[in-house]
Amino acid sequence: MLNRLKVALVHYWLANMRGGEKVLEALCEIFPQADVYSLVVDPDSISDKITSHNIRSSFVQKIPGALKHYQSLLPLYPIALEQFDLSGYDLVISSESGPAKGVLTRPETCHICYCHTPMRYLWDMYHDYRRDTGWLKRLAMVPLAHYLRQWDLASASRVDYFVANSRHVARRISKHYRRNSEVIHPPVATGEFGLADEQGDFYLMVGQLVKYKRPDLAVEAFSRLGKPLVVIGEGEELGRLKGLAGPSVKFLGRQPFSVIKDHYARCRAFIFPGEEDFGITPVEAQASGRPVIAFARGGALETVVDGETGFFFAEPTVESLNEAILKFETLADSFDPRRIREHSLAFDKSVFNEKIRSFIDARVAEHFEKFRGAGSK
Repeated sequence: MLNRLKVALVHYWLANMRGGEKVLEALCEIFPQADVYSLVVDPDSISDKITSHNIRSSFVQKIPGALKHYQSLLPLYPIALEQFDLSGYDLVISSESGPAKGVLTRPETCHICYCHTPMRYLWDMYHDYRRDTGWLKRLAMVPLAHYLRQWDLASASRVDYFVANSRHVARRISKHYRRNSEVIHPPVATGEFGLADEQGDFYLMVGQLVKYKRPDLAVEAFSRLGKPLVVIGEGEELGRLKGLAGPSVKFLGRQPFSVIKDHYARCRAFIFPGEEDFGITPVEAQASGRPVIAFARGGALETVVDGETGFFFAEPTVESLNEAILKFETLADSFDPRRIREHSLAFDKSVFNEKIRSFIDARVAEHFEKFRGAGSK
């Protein structure tokens, strides 16, 4: 049935290949006939599986500097999304961690939203973002966020069915939008990772170096302990983190997949210090057979088994993380790399594909049946 539908996939922006884009990529494989819509598109930064589709960008793309500063153009997003003409589609799937669900569709069109997270900077982390910005932006954020919050809530009512990428996000969807959602964890290419013959003596942190991910906790913790930490990634916090770091912390910046894969497989343990909506990197580390030391909040609670595939630390403090690191070192030999990798397979791309296909098929049939029933009255 699904292959006969005219399908549109709507993604917030296509400027890199992170977790959200991996979900879109999987949807592109499931729906080879689909058109893709996005606010801005950088073809050189996304995979061939996505660029092989017909991609349409918004008027935001034509603004000078948009590809570099697209996140600063947030006030234009509601208008831009509502200009996409999706009237000819049977099924619209929005991939959402921003405003993508705000597109307009016909009553008979089934709109399914795969929600990575409601916008943090508008809802539960609004005061954190506002506190950490300059006074001029802080002043502008008050009326702008108020306007966008109302639009975001209104746009949630345009969605027929929500999918959340974790139970953590499902609770946030319920809180902010008052909507139920089905939990389907995002796809992880576990087959691209494997076990190493020998382990190194370093710990590892991989990801974007931004404040809410709390990389500072890991850098300070390992600096105090004098234990080796390798940091792979870039971001606005890099300069500050280097200032906090002791000689035991090594920054590698952005690295190709081959280097990341090698470090995953050889690290003593993977460090995941922030609260995230799902968190793909801990699953990739476990797919490499390595235990994870994670903050006991957010998506990590759904991907790491305490005492079996890793350890949790309870408080977002250096002291709490250090305690978990020292505890891990007394029990490190008890972790079985093969058991850890086996656990990661529950999040494999094949599992995602099966679950999302089944969900979409059922919801589309339900939606069309409801629409036919309403039309006959």
